[in-house]
Formats: sequence, C-alpha cells, structure tokens
Amino acid sequence: MQFSALSLAYNALTGHRHWKPTWRDAAPKDAYDIVIIGGGHGLAASYYLAKEFGFRNIAVLDKGWIGGGNIGRNTTIVRSNYLLPGNIPFYELSMKLWEKLEDDLNYNTMVSQRGVLNLFHSDAQRDAYARRGNAMRLEGVDAQLLHREEVRAMAPFLNFDNGRFPIQGGLLQKRGGTVRHDAVAWGYARAASDLGVDVVQNCEVTGFRIDNGKVEGVETSRGFIRAGKVAVAVAGNSSRVMSLAGMRLPIETHVLQAFVSEGLKPAIPGVITFGAGHFYISQSDKGGLVFGGDIDGYNSYAQRGNLPVIEDVCEGGMAVMPMLGRARLLRGWGGLMDMSMDGSPIIDRTPIDGLYLNAGWCYGGFKATPASGFCFAHLLATGTPHPTAEAYRLDRFETGHLIDEKGVGAQPNLH
Repeated sequence: MQFSALSLAYNALTGHRHWKPTWRDAAPKDAYDIVIIGGGHGLAASYYLAKEFGFRNIAVLDKGWIGGGNIGRNTTIVRSNYLLPGNIPFYELSMKLWEKLEDDLNYNTMVSQRGVLNLFHSDAQRDAYARRGNAMRLEGVDAQLLHREEVRAMAPFLNFDNGRFPIQGGLLQKRGGTVRHDAVAWGYARAASDLGVDVVQNCEVTGFRIDNGKVEGVETSRGFIRAGKVAVAVAGNSSRVMSLAGMRLPIETHVLQAFVSEGLKPAIPGVITFGAGHFYISQSDKGGLVFGGDIDGYNSYAQRGNLPVIEDVCEGGMAVMPMLGRARLLRGWGGLMDMSMDGSPIIDRTPIDGLYLNAGWCYGGFKATPASGFCFAHLLATGTPHPTAEAYRLDRFETGHLIDEKGVGAQPNLH
C-alpha cells in the first residue's frame, strides 16, 4: 500500500479497517543468497541491496523486534559536521540520503532539519571550530561560524556569562537536525519487505558454520540458515557476535545513556551541544527535551547505565542551560555503543570468506544509517568498498591508517 492523502482519506472514511501490516513478519527459509544480522544498519543495507543492486533472496535477522535495538535507542540527531577526509564525504552522503529518505521509502520518518549548533567557549576552541567549518566547506558541506550575539539571537535562554564557560559563539550546520528513530526502522523494514526481503524477528544468531575458511551459514534460535554471504551489523553486540566466528575485534562495548523530559511548549530551536563538556540537547515533536552526554566508563552489554553519568549529564545541562533544572525527567534509557579504537567505523570484508562486518560506530551510528546501509550494500553486491567508505578498513589498526576524528586518544572511553 502506498501512503498518500488519498489512502489516508479512504481509510478514515472506512473506519480504518483496511490498513495492512507495515511489513511481512517472515519465517526464515532454509537458504538465502545473503543473510544480514541486525535490524538497524542491516535493514538499510537490505533495502539498498534490493533497490539498487537487484538482490531479492535476502534475510534480515533480528534477535528481538524491529526498532528494539540501537536503531531505536538514541537521541535522533543527524549531522555531517565532521573534520577528517575519511569521514566528511561519508557523513555528507548520509545527510543527502536523509534529505530524500521519506520520498524513497514512502514513509514519514519525520526528518526535521532544524540545525545543529556546536557552542565554543574559548579562543582555542573557536579556532578549532573554524578549522572544522573550513574543512566542511571545502567538501561542499554547509557550515557557518557564529559570533556570540548571533548565538544569543537563536538561543537567548543559554547561560552566556557563566564564569567558567562563557559562550563566545558557535559552529552551525543548518542542514543538521533530528529524525524519528523508530520510524526509520519501520520505514526501511516496510520498503525492504515490499521488495521481497524477509524481515525475520525474534531470531537470535547462536553461531556460524564455517568450512575451510568460508562461511556456509548461521546457526540461530530458529534453526540453521544457509547463506552465500553473511553480513554482521549488530552495533554494540559486534564483539560478542563475531567471537562466535572466532574473531576478536578492535572494539569495546559501552553504554550510552539518554534522557527525555516531560512534554513542554517549543523552547529549543534545534540541536545544541555544550563545548565545555559533553552535553547535547534537542526537543522532540511531542515536546520532550531529549539529551545525553558521555558513555559510561566501563565495558557492559547491559542497556542501562549508572548514576554518576546521569549526574554528569545533568551538571553539563545546568551549566549551559539553567532553565533545564525546572523540567521534570520523564525517562532514561541506554544504548550499546561499539566503540572502536580510533572513534571511526568499520565497513569491510573479514578474513573469513563470505563474512562481512559493519561495526565500530561509536557515537555516529544513527546519523550514518542511510550511508552505512548503502555502502554496506555496495560492498556485499560488488565485493569492493564504496568510494566514500574506502577508509573504513578493518586492517587500518594494523597498518596505522587511523581516522582519529577527535584526536584525544586510542582508547574508547576518550572518544
């Protein structure tokens, strides 16, 4: 069914009795050309494999329900304001795909390009942001360096005269913003299913069947599934799943907490980040203030965090935005972050023939969803990396070709 004003009117007039399920809840077949593990970036990859490369015999396996993993456990921010050559073209490709995603999927993913404003608080930080903005513009990405009064005009509620962290200005990307995270999962699932992809929920991978260095398929909670190629895109569970194939990854898993307040009247114009601490905030369409900060500083596979990080996030919010103290916290949640050793992702084949990996997204996973899916699909279909993802090789940690975007150290808790 195509969503349109006409279909909405028809279903409204007929008591909404004729809506069909958004996608087929498929049972797994015995064999596929490609099996993709993971219902986030994996769903995006399956859609582009079917749409752009003509593959149909594909399954996407999710151990839970679609939207229950990291694709639905984030703060919904999308942007392409990166610095390094290995990252800027990739995230700009993702931004361009976000901008036409709703038309492509025929689904309302609630793309809202309200702008992303990164505040700076010192001369040195201003110079660093100016450099970042210049690097963005050289790659054709929009960037605007704002002085203090321009920021004040956009967000007069900020604490400009904080004695420790006075706001001097900010770097603005107007095309950045937010997207409804679970709608992205549902939209890709619907579009992929319509193209013949089997979306299989509640199907946990428990092992790989490998013979003479080549993958033959996957053992699952619903039986063995044979596959010509197996693609792993499981975010914070990457190390755990790949260990089933005997691989040890340059990745640690940490929890990243996020929070949302009670619903409020429109107050925050776009996404705002605090430059003197790790704090970022936006306002959802329902009025809740959505915010977060640092990862928890220990390895964990639990989708919940600890109180010290909650305190740190709230302190950062109060330092830059004192009015936040009057809002009541509605809920918090945790996502599992696959933190690579240089803070940048991996999209590559593995030493096991027919086994492919999409991992190491750190803080950048949700915003990368369309480009990650497209580039992963290109790799699976052609055997060669997409030009914008050539730097995301697995062996860069061995050769020293790191993409250290923040430049703060070769360990995940410092990204």
